Amino acid sequence: MKNIFWSLTLVIFWSCSPDAPNVIAPHIVPEPQQMEVKSRQHFVLNGHPSIHSGADNAKMAITFLHDFMADRGWENQEVSKGAAEIHFVQTQGLTEEAYTLEINAKGITIGASSPSGFFYGVQSFIQLLPVGKDVAVLPYLSISDAPRFSWRGLHLDVGRHFFPVEFVKKYIDLMALYKLNTFHWHLTEDQGWRIEIKQYPKLTEVGSQRKETILEKNFSPYKGDGKPYGGFYTQEEIKEVVAYAAARSITIVPEIEMPGHSLAALAAYPDLGCGTGTYEVGTRWGVYEDIFCPKEETFTFLENVLTEVMELFPGQYIHIGGDEAPKKVWKESSIAQQVIQREGLKDEFELQSYFIKRIEKFLNANGRKLIGWDEILEGGLAPDAAVMSWRGEAGGIEAAEAKHFVVMSPNSDLYFDHYQADPEQEPLAIGGFSPLEQVYAYEPTPSELAQEYHQYVMGAQANVWTEYMKTEDQVEYMAYPRVLALSEAVWSPKSKRNWDSFQAKLAWQYQLLEERKVNFRRTTFPQTKKAIVK
Repeated sequence: MKNIFWSLTLVIFWSCSPDAPNVIAPHIVPEPQQMEVKSRQHFVLNGHPSIHSGADNAKMAITFLHDFMADRGWENQEVSKGAAEIHFVQTQGLTEEAYTLEINAKGITIGASSPSGFFYGVQSFIQLLPVGKDVAVLPYLSISDAPRFSWRGLHLDVGRHFFPVEFVKKYIDLMALYKLNTFHWHLTEDQGWRIEIKQYPKLTEVGSQRKETILEKNFSPYKGDGKPYGGFYTQEEIKEVVAYAAARSITIVPEIEMPGHSLAALAAYPDLGCGTGTYEVGTRWGVYEDIFCPKEETFTFLENVLTEVMELFPGQYIHIGGDEAPKKVWKESSIAQQVIQREGLKDEFELQSYFIKRIEKFLNANGRKLIGWDEILEGGLAPDAAVMSWRGEAGGIEAAEAKHFVVMSPNSDLYFDHYQADPEQEPLAIGGFSPLEQVYAYEPTPSELAQEYHQYVMGAQANVWTEYMKTEDQVEYMAYPRVLALSEAVWSPKSKRNWDSFQAKLAWQYQLLEERKVNFRRTTFPQTKKAIVK
């Protein structure tokens, strides 16, 4: 089956090429909004291209292009307009992330009205360049492109397994290649607190370390590996990554979990709990009953933490989690029950809503917005909160109908910790089945949602939870090529999305991934759904 797939793909690849045998056919992902390719005409770009910029907004894109070409051994320089082969032109009337790309006898011209538009034009241009060659024979073409959704997200959980700064940068580079613009960095968990907070040094001294990690799925009886595990990012490293992402038109949304998934914080500062005893950083996966206690000391702590977080991350949204917070401890806590009585709340679900609303009020007062998983709907949604819908689409639909902004991230389709093929032939994963074709077919705007509420769907995001991803190679294998399918789902017009055409582009895209040393999964078709939960 594998050989048949590659033969078919190569036939499709060459049949789509313009007439000149060495011309590189455009196999751009995500598929542009409009693209016209002109056959029998081509432009030759050698390894010494010259660049001219007539746009101040193009500086970021030109710097990126210069570095990219230098890394592959191409020499380039900025010159006067008449001698240039690559032109950047300020174009009025284009939306924030829109761009145009024209290749003709005059060379390559990228037009945009903003830094991000120029950057995305460069990304499409880069996908046209050959791998490992110092000459590019490019077809004459004309592209007019803009994204369908404003939130094109990819998530990385570093709480369960920690990944160094250089890998996070590589992760961001790949996001940029496929025009994703939101990196959701899951920084705190039961199994590890990964961000330095100067006012609370024990969060990393204690909370970033666990004594061991569960072996595979040995829950009952529990069996650990006996190996201490830990790691965290200093604030200087965080600043470095934020700047790196910004230079690639990517906003980082940090997640600081509350009130649940907080065991690592409780291990560092036990007084933040409801007095249920001692705490230790989690060693097994799953949901723990111990959560933050809704007392004033907790809110002071969280506001202080978030103050430092906001100083590091300039983006509009701060993700506060809000998911999987068992209420048993609150039911048994005199402190929690006193808060319920004092605030006139009905139950512990309304107490969680009270908790989230207090945090939102603090974030709003500091010019930021709150986003959380769809459990924040329970007990009443905070006034201006955005919802990330992961338990299917129902939460997102409910929030959009209440005129709250929504990011669709259903676990059935966009959880990249799920198996992508027969589990018997794949590395150990958490379960589920979300193959490439299913990701590609995902539609961020639910059919059940009335047209008047479509405006509240900001886009979609795929999540990479790392309980069973110990290495960088494993993360890449689970994410790619599914990220490519995600990119078309959130960028390309519905009318331009075609599964057969997407498959035909994969042979070229796999070359680009190989050039970047990505450990992607070479997908074959069809993929069989078998034993979807292990």
